[in-house]
Amino acid sequence: MVNSLDNNPPHQVVIVGGGFGGLYAAKTLGKAAVNVTLIDKRNFHLFQPLLYQVATGALSPADISSPLRSVLSKSKNTKVLLGEVNNIDPEAQKVIVGDEAIPYDTLIVATGAKHSYFGKDNWEEFAPGLKTVEDAIEMRRRIFTAFEAAEKETDPEKRRAWLTFVIIGGGPTGVELAGAIAELANQTLKEDFRNIDTSEAKILLLEGLDRILPPFAPELSQEAEASLTRLGVIVQTKTLVTNIENDLVTLKQGDEVKEIASKTVLWAAGVKASAMGKVLAEHTGAECDRAGRIIVEPDLSIKGHSNIFVIGDLANFSHQNGKPLPGVAPVAKQQGEYVAALVQKRLAGNSLPPFAYTDHGSLAMIGHNSAVVDLGFIKLKGFFAWLFWLLIHIYFLIEFNNKLVVMIQWAWNYFTRNRGARLITGQESITQFGISDRNIYYASADNKQPVNI
Repeated sequence: MVNSLDNNPPHQVVIVGGGFGGLYAAKTLGKAAVNVTLIDKRNFHLFQPLLYQVATGALSPADISSPLRSVLSKSKNTKVLLGEVNNIDPEAQKVIVGDEAIPYDTLIVATGAKHSYFGKDNWEEFAPGLKTVEDAIEMRRRIFTAFEAAEKETDPEKRRAWLTFVIIGGGPTGVELAGAIAELANQTLKEDFRNIDTSEAKILLLEGLDRILPPFAPELSQEAEASLTRLGVIVQTKTLVTNIENDLVTLKQGDEVKEIASKTVLWAAGVKASAMGKVLAEHTGAECDRAGRIIVEPDLSIKGHSNIFVIGDLANFSHQNGKPLPGVAPVAKQQGEYVAALVQKRLAGNSLPPFAYTDHGSLAMIGHNSAVVDLGFIKLKGFFAWLFWLLIHIYFLIEFNNKLVVMIQWAWNYFTRNRGARLITGQESITQFGISDRNIYYASADNKQPVNI
């Protein structure tokens, strides 16, 4: 059990992870009579629901990122440490960050999840997922490089491969990626190239189940598919990917096997727990599920360790309806707030009822003026769903300056159909076009001249 308020020194709460769960736990404890240490290997909180817009050039990484120290600057009982927890000692009640041991009375672990390739980890090289800023920048590089390469390609077959985009996974991330890439091809980039018609790009969205957006009501899944089809996306359900290699995606649809030539394959199909899940299991005896998530008690603690809590994507909480809660931001946010409140109740000698998630609904953006929203008591589609999606995402952005910048950028994109963050970065982007790091070539109407840099 945690210590009482009369104990000296103050109760030490260590939070590992600055995502939605960890950040909201820290914010809720900001005025409590405890000392809080938030540890993250990044110095910023990332608003992951909008990562796909970074990947497709609508927003820049800074638009959806907030420095943790800035967010928590008014919480004088809270300090932020930049570092990665690589071990834990439950007996001594310490977490290990490099060579430093940091003591805790209460430990909250919220290190999230990463993408899973279902045992085919070699696919990651060919099909990046979307969980971090680096993932989004890599996706953006591949998407815009594909159009640039197609502009230069004279072989029709190779050009088709460059203009074929395969998105694997028909959940919200896959649907939003597919819609955004279709808008790029059909609207944003349509007048920017001379040798290719970007609207001829083929965007395929693959889903293993019988419909996209499985968590949504069936009629909203149908509406999402119809909206994507109007944008030119080819939606293929009941489709399993059996191999990704050498610019070829091998599919199985029933008994039929197909191969699709594509230079740009994007992964939105599955996730698994972060490495901290394995560390916790080894040192606490906690049970993990098949995805590596920690199976938690009704109060989100680890069995046999009432002062260690696991929240967010790392937790398997199946006490509400027999199924694990989805790995979405509202779940992590509510769990962070609950654990923070429980810590304070325990310090006062009280407790709280078991955690109960309040599902306020699911949302997915399809494209310009189009989205689907499932609030349970009401289902929206089309323009009003799109407007609701915008307002909700603006509301949940952490800092005011992020809200303002994103609103302005979205307004500009809406009226101009332009995406201003279409940067191709990284040395690989240069070398794959046969350009050395010593010479950049530019073209005038008459000739090409090398410029030494």
